[in-house]
Amino acid sequence: MSLSPNKASKNTAEPAVTEPVTLKTLKAMTHRKEAFACLACYDATTARWLERAGVPVLLAGDSAAQVVLGFERTIDMPLDFAIQMTAAVKRGAPRTLVMADMPFMSYHRSVDDAMGNAGRFMTEGMADVVKLEADESQAGIVDRLTRAGVPVCAHVGCRPQTSSVTGGPMAAGRTSESLEQVVRDASALQDAGAVLLLIEAVPDEVTRRVMEIAKVPVIGIGAGTACDGQILVVNDLIGLTDFPPRFAEPVASVGNNIFESGRQWVQNVSNRTIGGKRYLMRAGESEKLGTGSQESATR
Repeated sequence: MSLSPNKASKNTAEPAVTEPVTLKTLKAMTHRKEAFACLACYDATTARWLERAGVPVLLAGDSAAQVVLGFERTIDMPLDFAIQMTAAVKRGAPRTLVMADMPFMSYHRSVDDAMGNAGRFMTEGMADVVKLEADESQAGIVDRLTRAGVPVCAHVGCRPQTSSVTGGPMAAGRTSESLEQVVRDASALQDAGAVLLLIEAVPDEVTRRVMEIAKVPVIGIGAGTACDGQILVVNDLIGLTDFPPRFAEPVASVGNNIFESGRQWVQNVSNRTIGGKRYLMRAGESEKLGTGSQESATR
């Protein structure tokens, strides 16, 4: 339990994101050829620090199934948890554009399911955009959502939610036929109304082809440097992941810091030197206690 206020202290870095980030913001950055950063995160506290750092886009990712809940696959992400997590990220970073990752089977069974669940992410989850792992066959779902007023980011290339079919996550576009399929998917989904494209784990040749046909900002992950934006899982970025993916290069070693902090706390408790400031009784109240009570309280 923490009694600390959820506010920046005078020792906290000044917020770098001062105006709300919108789709217009990303389009303007893309027009200026200014690459924008994105990170997947899962809680209000981390989101608050990332907003202060100036990260304009946060994804409440279904990778939380793995890094938060301890599952081995993203498809185990519970829908209700995903919605609440998205709201938490948005509360932590209210000026940041927050994307919600729609979990496995939350939009596959029917358009009605997709509409209802996307609506929950927009209202209960306070999402600015919903992200769907999709191919050209799901353009109809994107069209319906867009017409209903739901901004969609279409995720193409490697799609982790389909990894059960391939026996695990696999890079996409490594053959000419696969490359053409990724391009067709991207084209069909943006034509259906997708406001953003996210392309994952593809060779540079695929990214270049997608960028040639893209009419909306393109976010990459493991897709080279040509994309308009780049995204990573924050755990991979700050060194919390034991075995990060090949495309993720940590910039910090927070895992080691947590390890050392935990070890130091164990030692402090063992030595009864826990630090901090103690609570005191109000003036004159301690004198009202009997000697026995005072002795018991100090044991």
